Amino acid sequence: MADFKYEIVEEIGVLSENGRGWTKELNKVSWNGGAPKYDLRDWAPDHEKMGKGITLTEEEAQKLKELL
Repeated sequence: MADFKYEIVEEIGVLSENGRGWTKELNKVSWNGGAPKYDLRDWAPDHEKMGKGITLTEEEAQKLKELL
C-alpha cells in the first residue's frame, strides 16, 4: 500500500465510541498536503490508526446537510 500523509486540521466532534476506545469522528483533514476536507471515520485513541471512512468537500457537506 502506498504511503500517505494526513493532518487533522480541525477536530469537529465525536459521534460515538466503541468498547475498544475507537471513536467515530467528524474532522477536517488534509490528505497528502491537499486542501482540508470533511472526514468521517473511526480513529484509534491516539489517531495513529484509522478505519475506512468518507471525505466530503465543503459543497458536498453542505448538500448532505440539506438532505438530512
